[in-house]
Amino acid sequence: MILYVNGDSHTAGAEAVNAHAFAEDDPFLNYLGRLPHPANLAVSWGKKMADIAKFGFQCDAESAASNHRIIRTTRHWLSQRPRAAENSLLIIQWSTWERQEWLIDGVYYQVNASGVDQVPESHQQTYKKYIADIDWYDVCVRAHKMIWDFHQDLQQQQIPHVFFNGNTALEEIPLDQRHDWGSAYIEPYNDKMTYSQWLLNNGFETVSKDSWHFGKEAHSAWASFMLQYIVKHKLI
Repeated sequence: MILYVNGDSHTAGAEAVNAHAFAEDDPFLNYLGRLPHPANLAVSWGKKMADIAKFGFQCDAESAASNHRIIRTTRHWLSQRPRAAENSLLIIQWSTWERQEWLIDGVYYQVNASGVDQVPESHQQTYKKYIADIDWYDVCVRAHKMIWDFHQDLQQQQIPHVFFNGNTALEEIPLDQRHDWGSAYIEPYNDKMTYSQWLLNNGFETVSKDSWHFGKEAHSAWASFMLQYIVKHKLI
């Protein structure tokens, strides 16, 4: 069995044991680019789960990733594995709803509302307009549809999967537009059941007051929670 995980910095293990988000932040690992720092990935919740369950492990998470990237890279991984439904479990952590992925001159860029993303000069004005025009309700609704469509695709392929939210929930979705996800999505409309809020509510703090990220003990706690969840719902 292969445990496949995808997401943003929370799944990449950013800052779990050192101050790095990307491998390239470490001067000795610059050649690895935007991959997770190996030391952080080694203690991430996904790797912890795989080690405990004795699963193979594949992580396609990238810090600052958009949900567009998460779905694109997950689909690519699945396209290389025609028997994925028989020997894989997918666990996907969703990023914040406003993030986008832009393909510019053959390069994928992850952009968000921070105002500090690096995009080519040719797209600087587009980036400023993107930030100015963000409608938070609209991006939430769009993400809800995109994730639902992806869920239905996975169901049709009979690929076992679990989704959960990283920092933000889908609580703005009107009651009459919400879906029954079964066990495939951990309380998507409950802001107390995001990864970050669950950890805070269970006594874990971020690695610093200026960080959104958690240390290795918190990753171990989330790994235990997720293992209990997939056993309870007979996903393995």
